[in-house]
Amino acid sequence: MRIGISMDERGGPDALERFTDGVRRAADDGFASVWMSHIFGMDALTCLAVAGSRVPGIELGTSVVPTYPRHPAALAQQARTTALALGGQRLTLGIGLSHQMVIEGMFGYDFSRPVRHMKEYLSVLGPLLNGEQVAFSGETVKAHIGLSVPNEGRVPVVIAALGPKMLKVAAEQADGTVLWMTGPRTVRDHIVPTIRAAAEAAGRPDPRVVCILPVGVTSDVEAARARAGEVFAVYGQLPSYRAMMDREGAEGPADLALLGDEDTVAAAIADLRDAGVTDFVAGGFLPGKDGERTRALLKSLL
Repeated sequence: MRIGISMDERGGPDALERFTDGVRRAADDGFASVWMSHIFGMDALTCLAVAGSRVPGIELGTSVVPTYPRHPAALAQQARTTALALGGQRLTLGIGLSHQMVIEGMFGYDFSRPVRHMKEYLSVLGPLLNGEQVAFSGETVKAHIGLSVPNEGRVPVVIAALGPKMLKVAAEQADGTVLWMTGPRTVRDHIVPTIRAAAEAAGRPDPRVVCILPVGVTSDVEAARARAGEVFAVYGQLPSYRAMMDREGAEGPADLALLGDEDTVAAAIADLRDAGVTDFVAGGFLPGKDGERTRALLKSLL
């Protein structure tokens, strides 16, 4: 199991420089990857293009770019340009549906057929990421286009898939799934067997399972859990994540954070490996000494 870190949006006029410094530190520390969320701050692919052009070697991924606001051809063009800026095959494009309250409430798009949308979206995005021409007319997506970005090789794509139908799409049309707010029991009993079975049925290789969770090494677990509850509170209100929490038997996001001393957190990460996670990505959220203690443990596991 590879170990990476998740980096959130950073504000201020020097945000790109600080983000680049964070990627450089991750590479110097030996982490396999850095994954950046894409919400309402800086554009994730642009940030990765800038940082990755200055920091060689380390894999960079998005977790995740919402699909609805971007035509798949436009996203493929941006992703392939980012891959070109990084040099070599270092970019993994993570995409997702986002949530109804965002897509309908903020962007004004119809969110009524999310699974069909993702299947049709990938029918255009996938070939374009592979350097192929596309001629596709679906109910939610249409495209007749090719791209001339001079890439070598393809850009792999993983999707935010939690339910059975989306996991099947991830297995059949993408390279795997990228998870958030999904606990170890749910990964072991639901995510991994569902996506692997779908991949096997489709004659495809075992898919990648990228699992991102909050993690903190600390002597004050209760204080850390309270902080996690505050920082990640919104995810307990979003239906897709709430469904995963219910599967896990978790009251809220704080219950999914991997917390405790070094041995406890290391054991929790090992459980995810044994459950079938291919990439564990740590979402650090504790400041100060606990933050450094957490990073030291993660480095020791590389």
